Amino acid sequence: MAREADNLHAVRTENERFTVTLIPVAAQAVTALMRITGLSKTDTINRAVQVYAFLAQQMANGKEVLLRDENGNTERVHIV
Repeated sequence: MAREADNLHAVRTENERFTVTLIPVAAQAVTALMRITGLSKTDTINRAVQVYAFLAQQMANGKEVLLRDENGNTERVHIV
């Protein structure tokens, strides 16, 4: 597993094209992110994959994902 996590940071010199079918909730999330960020669909999906890879690697290393609101309340995020 550690070797797979190390490969997440491998440097690629070429773009790679994927064709995917998103379930409705994922497609809605992409649309919402595009609205929030002003990014294109491609940039939104690229960033989402990178964030997911980072979080998955951190959790594989035993870390937790936490959110803190403006009042200092902390909530653990469970990604399944």
